[in-house]
Amino acid sequence: MAALVPSFSLAFARAQEPAPPSASSPATAPASTHGKPAKKKYSHTNDFLIRGTVFTDKALSFPGVQLRIRKAGEKKFRWESYTNSRGEFAVRVPQGSDYEMVVRAKGFAEQTRAIDAKSGGNEESMVFRMLPAAGGKG
Repeated sequence: MAALVPSFSLAFARAQEPAPPSASSPATAPASTHGKPAKKKYSHTNDFLIRGTVFTDKALSFPGVQLRIRKAGEKKFRWESYTNSRGEFAVRVPQGSDYEMVVRAKGFAEQTRAIDAKSGGNEESMVFRMLPAAGGKG
């Protein structure tokens, strides 16, 4: 009777496998036949990585700091993130452009940095030390 259990589970497993594609299914599959080209999936293999750490004015890690990134010369920010519990961040952007990163936290002066994602390499590491805002709490 022990021999029946394995053969039963093998038969059950085969029944659960997807059926091989039939000859008629490719005729219904193409999405590009309606005048629209198939949308190419975006690959992050050539992205530029912006990473770093944000510290307070007392050199402590600074969690929850807002990071906003836009292409140089644009008004609208395209990427937004926040530092983690250790004040660290990492944001991927497409390579081949200049970017501007704005770092801000309540009670601290906003900081802006230019990022060159055009020439050499695929990563930039940076460190921010936030300073209290003028007229802010000390």
